[in-house]
Amino acid sequence: MSENPINRENFLSQATSIIVENASNEQFGVSELAEAMSMSRSNLLRKIKGATDLSASVFIRQIRLEIAMDLLKEGSQTVSEVSYQVGFGSASYFIKCFREHYGFPPGEVGKHEQTLPEQTLNTPPSSKKPRDRKISLPMILLVLFAITTVAFLTLYKWPASNTPSNQIEKSIAVLPFKNESSDSSNLYFVNGLMESTLNNLQKIKDLRVISRASVEKYRNSEKSLVEIAEELQVSYFVAGSGQKVGDQVLLNIQLIEATGDRQLWAEQYNRQVVDIFAIQNEVAFQIAEAIEAIVTPTELEQIEKQPTENLLAYDYYLQGLDPFLSRTTEGLIQAIGLFEKAIEQDPEFSLAYADIAISYYLLDMFQVDKQFTEQINSNADKALLFDSKSAESLCAKAFYYIQSNDLKLAQPYLEKALEYNPNSSLAIQMLADFYFRLVPDNEKYLEYALKGVQLQVGASDSTTQSYSYLQLANALISSGFIDEALTYVNKSLDFDSTNYYSPHLKAFILFAKDRNVKRTQQLLIKELKKDPSRLDISQDLAKLYYGEENYDSAYFYFAKVVKARNEGGLDIYHSEDVKIGDVYQKLGFEDEAEKLFKSFSEYCEQDQSIYKNLNLAMKYAHDGKLEESMDQLKLFANEENYLYWFLLIEDDPILQPLKSHPDFDKTIQKIKDQFWQKHKRIKENLIEEDLI
Repeated sequence: MSENPINRENFLSQATSIIVENASNEQFGVSELAEAMSMSRSNLLRKIKGATDLSASVFIRQIRLEIAMDLLKEGSQTVSEVSYQVGFGSASYFIKCFREHYGFPPGEVGKHEQTLPEQTLNTPPSSKKPRDRKISLPMILLVLFAITTVAFLTLYKWPASNTPSNQIEKSIAVLPFKNESSDSSNLYFVNGLMESTLNNLQKIKDLRVISRASVEKYRNSEKSLVEIAEELQVSYFVAGSGQKVGDQVLLNIQLIEATGDRQLWAEQYNRQVVDIFAIQNEVAFQIAEAIEAIVTPTELEQIEKQPTENLLAYDYYLQGLDPFLSRTTEGLIQAIGLFEKAIEQDPEFSLAYADIAISYYLLDMFQVDKQFTEQINSNADKALLFDSKSAESLCAKAFYYIQSNDLKLAQPYLEKALEYNPNSSLAIQMLADFYFRLVPDNEKYLEYALKGVQLQVGASDSTTQSYSYLQLANALISSGFIDEALTYVNKSLDFDSTNYYSPHLKAFILFAKDRNVKRTQQLLIKELKKDPSRLDISQDLAKLYYGEENYDSAYFYFAKVVKARNEGGLDIYHSEDVKIGDVYQKLGFEDEAEKLFKSFSEYCEQDQSIYKNLNLAMKYAHDGKLEESMDQLKLFANEENYLYWFLLIEDDPILQPLKSHPDFDKTIQKIKDQFWQKHKRIKENLIEEDLI
């Protein structure tokens, strides 16, 4: 029996009204709508499908898009602002959905306004009330706060919108070059020309240059440059095509202003292959001059420097780039072989040495028994010998010091790398990791995570963009920006719902909001079922159960980690061995517990991190040396760069013997005060700059 049309209209009117009320809430979805309408999820899905022939999620999205259309017609807000007002955490995803629904991007609403239908969804007009929407101001301000945080900490002007008129003035993307050769095997050569052009432009600090990963998806795209500019948030494009015919290189390069799809400069080159480096340098200078970018003498020197004079060496190097950039074990091994062939042709090829060192570091990164330390060092030294100002050479040497656990020496090499190449994604990513994992500094971690997001705008197939937002979410929660972290981890999932780590981080961000341990455990167990080999989730589940003093469950998950470490020679989680040992001891596994306590003591002896005093406090607490433990906890309270999660140590079972100490509560309070004072300083800086 079909549903009464009046009842159907009332149902749609009620559903639409609720969606409009919650339009700015990015978290409002099918489950939330079902709850608001006091019906089961399955019943809601059935009724929406029957009334509109749409799925519930599409129904909600289309109402959001219709509200967006109303706002865009009003013309008082940018595309980016509207996207956030209607609950799209990602402006790029909003543009994609809008284009799919209406057939054109949101930036072109003015052009199409006269031809737009009044409504595109079969919903009662009276229910939508576009002029009387209640869009949550706190949610809008929250998202704007996150955006302005980016603006301040990255030292760039964050674009006010995704529309071309408000883009960063000197932002540029090098689009994938087209291979016009009949020989498809020459594609690596054309890709190499693109990569070299990109690398030269990245050395100019006055430019913001989008990463290669961000533009690769446009290789065969039919989108207009205006559409691509909206997605990448750039003002200029470099487009090119080329072919290699024998010893001849035919190359066409043009610089295009994105706003009007207007060619600013173009050049055709028909040169000998031997002239390829001169062409690359000339292209960089012509582009910089056309957009009036400032090129310093140091940058000029870096751009003019030839990577090699041996063309066969350069050819081997270009062949190695794609497997090197794959970052897989097989790809890195293949790349090393090709880079070594390049060095056989030119023993002074700095870039090849640097990429060999980086490849070996990545192969060794998580192994207890490091196999390639000497190879990393020797190749990094040769890279620096032949080019001491190369970002790749400097990063390679930093990797050697990280591998050797000499972090104080690694830091200046990473910072110098970014100085010589201000747009180096490698240097920025490593600095973010350095200030998160190796030498914790919340403010610097957040700064570099935000810079990384800027260089990965619209990354290929959304995966790189998703992981950039994941890192930014982690940086935000590390500094205590809980709501902002939730916003960006959701953006990460918007770009790639299969992201391996985002659900894991989201579970803990939600935990930070309300300390719901049971829900956190359930979310992590759900993720672990997808991949039972996930040691990171097993470790965190074990710690959650340990915190509840549920030692049987803690042992179940800790044992997985210990077994994997022993069998695979993995150098992970030794800072937790005192807790793992405590669980083993409580369950009667004395011999194994003793090995773990010994391992933790050795870890403490070598520990040079800001957590050294805290780790010693835990060691002494376990040993029953309460005064020594309290002294170490007081020393830790003088630090200020620890992560948000260390505010929870007062409930750690290993420190429970200290709770009766007269200085425990005030020391814990000092730790909390130190953290929130720094959080406040970051926020005040934003306010002082009039960014929030």
